[in-house]
Amino acid sequence: MSSLPDRIVVYGVTGSGKTTLARRLAAHTGSPWHSVDDDLAWRPGWVAVPTEEQRRRIALLVAKEHWIIDGMFSQWRDIALPRAELVVALDYPRWVSLSRLVRRTVMRCVTRRRICNGNVETVRGVLSGDSIIAWHFRSFARKRRTIREWENDPAVPLVRLTSPRATRRWLAAWPAGS
Repeated sequence: MSSLPDRIVVYGVTGSGKTTLARRLAAHTGSPWHSVDDDLAWRPGWVAVPTEEQRRRIALLVAKEHWIIDGMFSQWRDIALPRAELVVALDYPRWVSLSRLVRRTVMRCVTRRRICNGNVETVRGVLSGDSIIAWHFRSFARKRRTIREWENDPAVPLVRLTSPRATRRWLAAWPAGS
């Protein structure tokens, strides 16, 4: 890769490591990273930001020249995808993303670490039908199908990474700075 892209989407199934990779890319490139969950999707009390407000926020964000986002919701993909210079798709086996997700969720329940604009994951929430783990099962096949479709679409500037090792090697090959 001769020059670094200025606008990057890190996409993948729930628990794949999108936020971690986006943070690392931001540190590596100097581009600002924006958390989709914190900046766009959630208000305190696990209240979802309405779709039209999410669309307004993402339009303002992706209008900038430099950004990295750690996800892309279908409700506003039509705004973000055309502006992306690179989509990094984390297409890991289910056991990788699910084990990461369960471990992360349990730790957050135990530590009561605040996430997504001050929200806290709870055991009750984890056991509900709306939990992040339930979402993983509902969205896994659809997100992987989307990655496969993008892989066959020359209009989408995609790098598909199929294991954490491949991701580490890919990131290590990037030149430092932008």
